Amino acid sequence: MTRDKAIIAIAAGDPAGIGPEISLKAALDPAVRKACNPIVVCDRSVIERHAEACGIKADLRVIATAADADASDDRLDLIDCPQPDLAALDFGASDAAGGRASLAFAGTAIKAALAGDVDAVVAAPQNETSIARAGIAFDGYPSFVARLTGTDEHDVYLMLCFGATKIVHVTLHQSVRQALALITRERVAAAIRAADRALKRMGTPAARITVSGLNPHAGEGGLFGREEIEIITPAIEAAAADGIAVSGPFGADTMFARRGVDAFVVMLHDQGHIAAKLLAPNATAALTIGSPILFSSVAHGSAHDIAGKGVASPGAMIEAVLLMSQVTR
Repeated sequence: MTRDKAIIAIAAGDPAGIGPEISLKAALDPAVRKACNPIVVCDRSVIERHAEACGIKADLRVIATAADADASDDRLDLIDCPQPDLAALDFGASDAAGGRASLAFAGTAIKAALAGDVDAVVAAPQNETSIARAGIAFDGYPSFVARLTGTDEHDVYLMLCFGATKIVHVTLHQSVRQALALITRERVAAAIRAADRALKRMGTPAARITVSGLNPHAGEGGLFGREEIEIITPAIEAAAADGIAVSGPFGADTMFARRGVDAFVVMLHDQGHIAAKLLAPNATAALTIGSPILFSSVAHGSAHDIAGKGVASPGAMIEAVLLMSQVTR
């Protein structure tokens, strides 16, 4: 395949959810086809079943590996990742077979990126109930990417992206009690540095980063907790000593109104996700930063209730693919 455009592997996600549908819609979108060469990674029978149910016309070219892809015509390249257990899987079913398959699709795409056959990976939403039923330990794509790329899980973070806004999470899919134990000076400083490196790779050489507090009103000078004084402020100072333009901590309830900020760093999952889902519902790309590959997903779920109906919006998938195609240029 020609390298005049970025090559993006699109892992189809949960086969019982909307993942295959929005993967096809995104890969066939004119803006996506103009920006990059997409390759869908899925079980062929699954993608064909979703295409038929959703009324999507897709002329597929089935290939064994990303190295076999060919962008010389309008056909859509599909890496067939056979999953025999999916034959009887119904739309909307939470099932171990679907959990195994969604991670098999993502794993195949990640391996292609590690081999240099694709420039980046975009994954459709998985279903965590199905993955749990498969007996697979999983707490989100960032740690999954870390394991498959040989990266320390503590060095990988999630960055939500929509428009010009980018939000990096110090902790992600843990209980609040577990997350509190993970919020250390070292981890907060590492998240700030990872955000700075990612922004530089995305074309912002002198990034301005703002950091939230953990407690209400960023602790109110110690009145509502001392994490800001003992953990977050020293981490900000350490990152600033490295030459990073970083400020804070600010209250998470007011921080996003600040202007002239290239990325916001938050302490907890909901501090970032609530803002993203209010400001950009179904249009947020979720970028994993800190690993050796470029990996993005979407910030919404597998939507079992509308799977196979043809009504799922591919907006977030398109946003994620376009973001990856821009970063890789």
